Amino acid sequence: MSKGFTKREITGSILLLTAAALLAFLVRHAELRTAEERAQTVSISPTTTIAEEIQTELRPFDPNTADYELLRSLGMSRQEAVSLLKFRASGKVFRIAEDVALCYGISDSAYRGLAPYIIIGEEFRIKRSTYTEQHNQAASREEIVVIDPTPFRIDTVTAAYLRAIGAFTKRQAEAFIRWRDRSGFRDMEEVRACYVVDDSVATALEPYILFPERDLSPYEAPIDLNRADSAQLVRVVGIGPKSAMEILRYRERLGGFLRVEQLAEVKGVTEANYEKILQQICCKADEIRKIDINFATPSELDHPYIGPQLVRKLIKHRQLKGGWTCTQELVEQHILTKEEAERLDPYLVFGVQKATSE
Repeated sequence: MSKGFTKREITGSILLLTAAALLAFLVRHAELRTAEERAQTVSISPTTTIAEEIQTELRPFDPNTADYELLRSLGMSRQEAVSLLKFRASGKVFRIAEDVALCYGISDSAYRGLAPYIIIGEEFRIKRSTYTEQHNQAASREEIVVIDPTPFRIDTVTAAYLRAIGAFTKRQAEAFIRWRDRSGFRDMEEVRACYVVDDSVATALEPYILFPERDLSPYEAPIDLNRADSAQLVRVVGIGPKSAMEILRYRERLGGFLRVEQLAEVKGVTEANYEKILQQICCKADEIRKIDINFATPSELDHPYIGPQLVRKLIKHRQLKGGWTCTQELVEQHILTKEEAERLDPYLVFGVQKATSE
């Protein structure tokens, strides 16, 4: 029978394993530190991989001649650079700086960052001496029927009309309409902010542009709680679609609002929004729907101020003693408290039943 390991052999084995583990740890630590130092010395943009280390530097460039490396160094992502090169490969040319914004894959934000550095070479550039000359050249090249400008609505004008009056080239007109449909134009300042509109074009168009009438805000023209629909209610800052529907349902049960303060009774109107909403609403209580308490059916007595228990009490007393002539009688008969009577009185009428002849 073989003997087991001696104490000396066991101790030696432990020391050997410890030394091996320590050596592996030191090698791994050295590798991680080397990788960390390398990462600190390399600037990599969010769109650049480790294998493609790009130093970004904005500088003038011609999109008609710039190669992939130059485009990437300007801060373009790989997708944006490839899109621009494919645009050129299809035979298209950048005639003006704004054409870059029309290239598929180039976002408006990317274009705005690059726009100050775009320089179109002489061989590619459109020769534009005056507004009229540009218009005539575009019309001749694209066989557009030239017309004199007349006043037009900026919110409905078409790209074809803008080209026909010489305001833009085809690409510029399409970009202008796309910008309008996304952001809208409310005044000339916003028109000038569009990247395809230069000062000369804006000046030429200004006498003819008609802007849509601006709707007054609820702060300027308060919304009437008793006449507003859901679309009008959601214009009030603090009222969302769900709150608007709750207000309409409550108004129907109530028979109309007497005071704007009753809005606080509506489910969904929070205390945080209440004070803000009060500044944007009004209440014309000239068409309040009333309940004839002497003849109303149980379903007609469904009202926010008349609970199920009170409905049963009203029906029972009315069957036993007949109707009432005023809310004071309801208080005296202990059917309503004084506070309940004051709140409910504007919504009640007291019809008198005609006596039947014998």
